Amino acid sequence: MLHANGTKANASAEGGGYDQEYLTFTLGPEEYAIDILKVQEIRGYEPPTTIAHAPAFIKGVINLRGIIVPIVDLRIKFGVGRVEYTPFTVVIVLSLDSRVVGIVVDGVSDVVRLRADQVCPAPEFSASVDTRYIKGLGTLDARMLIVIDIERLMLSGEMALVDEAADAAA
Repeated sequence: MLHANGTKANASAEGGGYDQEYLTFTLGPEEYAIDILKVQEIRGYEPPTTIAHAPAFIKGVINLRGIIVPIVDLRIKFGVGRVEYTPFTVVIVLSLDSRVVGIVVDGVSDVVRLRADQVCPAPEFSASVDTRYIKGLGTLDARMLIVIDIERLMLSGEMALVDEAADAAA
């Protein structure tokens, strides 16, 4: 779509070939990207209140202005990087559908714009490699970004963050 002055307009995420903005972050040596529209805020890491019998990647919960927010350490979930909590460790608070979730990452890099032609489909791997939550691989100059469908991942049954029976009824 062109503006009256002849410049190209940025379409929405559903627009296809136009720019989409992503927040980039690191987990170990890898750089990931998620849809910026899913990000509510970025906070420094504070130890959450632990929940008994939760999976290891669910670090616990925090009270964020009256909302109980589960905190997921993506380094543990994805098995990447060393799991240590430093002054650079941050929590990205996500607003997903009707749920607020925090993800622990090693650090936030920046916000980037990617065109559809800069994101290639994820390569095919054996069944032992789970690529269900990878939208694709983005290239920006010399950077390779793993573009994650963060909403699909966080709201999946394996994350144990939503009651699947309640989701099926909705």
